[in-house]
Amino acid sequence: MRLLFVWGNLKGHKTPELMQWLCEHGLLPLYTPLSGSWLNMAESIQRILKRRALDSQHPETLNRLWTFEAVAEFWNQRPTPFGWGGKRAARRQRAQRQLEP
Repeated sequence: MRLLFVWGNLKGHKTPELMQWLCEHGLLPLYTPLSGSWLNMAESIQRILKRRALDSQHPETLNRLWTFEAVAEFWNQRPTPFGWGGKRAARRQRAQRQLEP
């Protein structure tokens, strides 16, 4: 195995075809617990890294996945503090205020 791959327990992550492909390419999937507060933050950070590395493209080759890893390594040199309540939370607050009488 070349890489441990941490994934959520989505049905699509466990198809026989995908599992075979992962094993053929030296990737060992490790599945996250079904619940855990840390999972929300991990997924948020993953979205940030994906946006920076792939610019809304889907990785179609292993080289694109290595680009993702390079962005993560670069980010770790000067990490951006993560805080809850960004743009999405502001949108929810504005929408809530509009619904109030």
